[in-house]
Amino acid sequence: MMRSPAPAVRLASIDLGTLTCRLLIADLAGHCLLQECYSDRRILRLGEGVDRTKQLNSVAMERVIDCLREWRTVIDRYGVSGWAVVATSAVRDASNRDEFLDRVKRETGFEIEVITGEEEARRTLLGMRAGLVPGVTDLLALDIGGGSTELIFDRQDGHLIVRSIDIGVVRLCERVLKHDPPTTEEIEQAQEWVQRETQAAVSEMTGYQSAVFVGTAGTITTLAAMAQQLPAYEPARIHHYTLTMSAVRELEGMLLSRRTVDRVGLPGLEQNREEVIAAGVLIVRTMMQTLGMSKLLVSDLGLREGVLIDLAMKWSKREGADGLTRHAHEYRSKS
Repeated sequence: MMRSPAPAVRLASIDLGTLTCRLLIADLAGHCLLQECYSDRRILRLGEGVDRTKQLNSVAMERVIDCLREWRTVIDRYGVSGWAVVATSAVRDASNRDEFLDRVKRETGFEIEVITGEEEARRTLLGMRAGLVPGVTDLLALDIGGGSTELIFDRQDGHLIVRSIDIGVVRLCERVLKHDPPTTEEIEQAQEWVQRETQAAVSEMTGYQSAVFVGTAGTITTLAAMAQQLPAYEPARIHHYTLTMSAVRELEGMLLSRRTVDRVGLPGLEQNREEVIAAGVLIVRTMMQTLGMSKLLVSDLGLREGVLIDLAMKWSKREGADGLTRHAHEYRSKS
């Protein structure tokens, strides 16, 4: 049975990614405290085929709209006061995105904001910063999605550089890693592409080497779960876990040598991520190597939380609440 509505304002955020869709419902209490009420995530692959056709296919759209209908019911049941729904790379790149946006609004009542790669990075940083331990100043954040990857260099002095790369796990699979398992030639081609784009992305990020390297989103949290061989997803053991280069290399060797079907059931590997995890681990290892980073701090908070925090900031400003600044958030999860 659902708990009775809390006295705090209750808000919701939905992140429609190229691979995964995520929902978060949380209470906004005084002084920016966000208390999670409900969360869900579904691997729906909205961006399936978009890299090749530049269109969202009807089956993928239907999967996501069906899910949004369910989530609208959940949101209504929880008595949510306001919500924000964002779409990223797949919808940004699709020539028929207006058809999708119109259908979603007509069939679910949700109005979707299609955000740029830079805005995606900004809100991801809001989410990541909310969950970091005190004392982290300069930050190099990595967000690997299905269609794009964002690198964010956030310095204590307020200097912020954001770069969005058009490489994600779905895009890399569909464009380069076409064999199962990938061939040596495909792996080399993928590595060269990721390395080239990474070098270009950090070319103006002077001093990033001394920043704390933090990663978020499904690829990175999955690798953290796999490195620990977790039988089930445990946010408390994944958040702030440190992925070392040696652990990533070991996972890469194991995953790239197996067919998709042989990855099914591996400890820590989320169902329906068996194909794209090969691209994901290749991206992580190549980027760590290119950047000269020997370890990666894992954040279980990212865009979904950042979208909700951004909404909370706007909501509180509209309602006249005080105390909201970019680094003044505390996020608490039920788990």
